[in-house]
Amino acid sequence: MEQTVVYFCTCPSPDSATDLANTLVTEKLAACVNIVPAISSIYEWQGELCRDQEALLIIKTTQGKFNALEKRVTEQHPYDVPELIGFDVSNGHPPYINWLISTIHERI
Repeated sequence: MEQTVVYFCTCPSPDSATDLANTLVTEKLAACVNIVPAISSIYEWQGELCRDQEALLIIKTTQGKFNALEKRVTEQHPYDVPELIGFDVSNGHPPYINWLISTIHERI
C-alpha cells in the first residue's frame, strides 16, 4: 500500500489557507485538508524574533504526491519560505486510508 503522509503548512490568514486548501484538493494533491484558523507562531526570521497569528493546514496525501504538492505550495503560497513538513502515517483506520489513496488517484 502506498505510504500516506500528513503535512503541516502555515499560512498568514484563514483566507489564504482556504485558497490553498481548495487548490490542493481540486488538483488531487490532497484527499483532505483541515484548516485550523488561528494559531500563534513564534519564530526567528532574518535575525528578528517574530510572533504572528497564522492559520494551519493539515494536509493528508501520499508520499508519491510530494513533488507536485511542494511545487504547487511554493507557487501559490505568499511566504518566501513556506512551511511544508511531513509525517509518515504508521497506523490508520484502513477504510479511511483506502479512501484517502483512492481519492487522490481518481482522474481529474
